[in-house]
Amino acid sequence: MSWPRDDAKLERVRALMAEEDVDALVVRAPDNVLYLSNFQPMKGYDAVVFPREGDPTLIALEPSEDDARRTAWTQDVRLFRGYDERDPRPPPARALELTVEVCRSRGLERIGLELSQGTQAADRMVGEPTTPTAALFEAFPNRVDASPLLAEARMLKTEQELERMRLANRLAAVALEDVRALLRPGMKESEVAAAWEGSVHAHGLGYEGKVEYARGYSLVWSGPGIRTFTSTADRPIAEHEPTLFEIWVSADGYWCDHTKNLVPGELDPRYAELEAQLLQVYARAIDHCADGASLAELDVLIRDGIAAAGYPGQPSHPVAHGVGARAHEPPYAHRAASGTIRAGMVLAIEPGIYWEGGGGLRVEDNWLVTTGEPEKLCSFPDGIVRA
Repeated sequence: MSWPRDDAKLERVRALMAEEDVDALVVRAPDNVLYLSNFQPMKGYDAVVFPREGDPTLIALEPSEDDARRTAWTQDVRLFRGYDERDPRPPPARALELTVEVCRSRGLERIGLELSQGTQAADRMVGEPTTPTAALFEAFPNRVDASPLLAEARMLKTEQELERMRLANRLAAVALEDVRALLRPGMKESEVAAAWEGSVHAHGLGYEGKVEYARGYSLVWSGPGIRTFTSTADRPIAEHEPTLFEIWVSADGYWCDHTKNLVPGELDPRYAELEAQLLQVYARAIDHCADGASLAELDVLIRDGIAAAGYPGQPSHPVAHGVGARAHEPPYAHRAASGTIRAGMVLAIEPGIYWEGGGGLRVEDNWLVTTGEPEKLCSFPDGIVRA
């Protein structure tokens, strides 16, 4: 879908560029290409030249021309061939030549590159991120690191970005309700994961007339299979224990990140006790997320609350991070770091407790920080929901 140009977002980026004295940004991570141009790459070879003044230039793979001209916020679209019978080099080499030519012809000298971004979203075609080579960085001798600038801009969401993220959140909830209706003991974790992901894809394409491309990504664990940093398995769904859904939805490149829990049958009392302990910690964390609050203290509050419940040192994963054009993006809450929670941020808050030998619980939703109380972006309940 072609969204109207998000001037509030682009003006914030240009203001930060002026502060850093950057003539132009050259981005090729798919999430930054989307962020600055509204074009979501198919293969990750594409790039954007985003000048401090004047119109951006989208460097796009030739077969994507129709999509680029229909969705991009710029009229200046330059195309490169994916296969050139005269040129055996890979496509990114031709994209880079075009990018350098645009910068040279426009007199753009101090170029901001993604020198320390670290992670990026995958393109639409396959979960195989196309990472830059040294040639990209060496092509711009007067380069500076624009990753902090882009992170700063992306932390605060515009109204359009929030609308797009709410679509992803609604799709996650719709698919969870589909799975809630069919979850049965004895089903395999893999069957349940496939059902949820299929539901996102089936409902998502054309959803509310606003979503062109939607994908769901999941890790599903049940009962003793609940651990952190493990894969979905063929384990059967437990009857009186939670089935945990670690799930992400991308709706045209804007994301949500949740952990939700379903249980078929009556909940085992030991899980009811764990749920109560974890939800108390979660509620205090949400209350902390006010404009001006400390990110470091958010991490301390969650981890100290989990320790007080009898689980010191948990969890091994981050407990709060930003969400937007990636599922995991700055800011991150960490007791050894700094940073301030600000109105306009969307934080995924995710405390978790895991038992020795398997089993445990995590809860997570996306919360918009406002000047009042935080706003929960997904309608599906937190805690353990009866299937």
